Amino acid sequence: MADNLNDFEFERRFFCRHMPAELDDGDAPSLIVQSYYVHDGNYALRVRLETRAMRLDMTPDLDPLAVLREYRDLFREAYVTVKGPSVGGTRYEAEREIDSRIAAELMMRGGAPVIKNRYSVWLDEDGWSIDVFGGANAPLIVAEAERSSPVTNLIIPKFCVTEITDQARFSNDGLAGRPFGEWKDDFERELAAEGPQFMQFFGKNRMV
Repeated sequence: MADNLNDFEFERRFFCRHMPAELDDGDAPSLIVQSYYVHDGNYALRVRLETRAMRLDMTPDLDPLAVLREYRDLFREAYVTVKGPSVGGTRYEAEREIDSRIAAELMMRGGAPVIKNRYSVWLDEDGWSIDVFGGANAPLIVAEAERSSPVTNLIIPKFCVTEITDQARFSNDGLAGRPFGEWKDDFERELAAEGPQFMQFFGKNRMV
């Protein structure tokens, strides 16, 4: 039986305009193609395929399913995940590994696909994931710090523009249902009018 106490993720997420070049060590990032079969009300059912066997530029014209059709034999890691709503940076997430061939067949048969490169870096006290999205979600870049407990007293790097931790529209399932390209201009107007926002109930934010 799985340990249900581990079926939660604790993270804080940030909108970024770029990923600093020095954080790219030259190795291929994790190329992720995933499809959402439920993406409503911040509940989600996801199938994900991953590979580090190649490197693709995340351009707006990238088709996740075309990539999968061409390179499906290179995707050897696969997972199915169920997620609940995010509240205060905490979200129920139960993830299990599955056969990559089954995952590919499921994704070719339905769901709402998302494609991205994921860079994993260590910054100050925390491990960070930086997701660079392609296709309909380009040119979105999201950085997240994840821990095994609530992410408090975080050192926030300067390339993080504003916090989006509990904004469901920026979750991957939210992006599957309504891609960033459809509303990025509205978001930029909001950001210009309201300025950057960072949550204050996670302890002390330290900006560097």
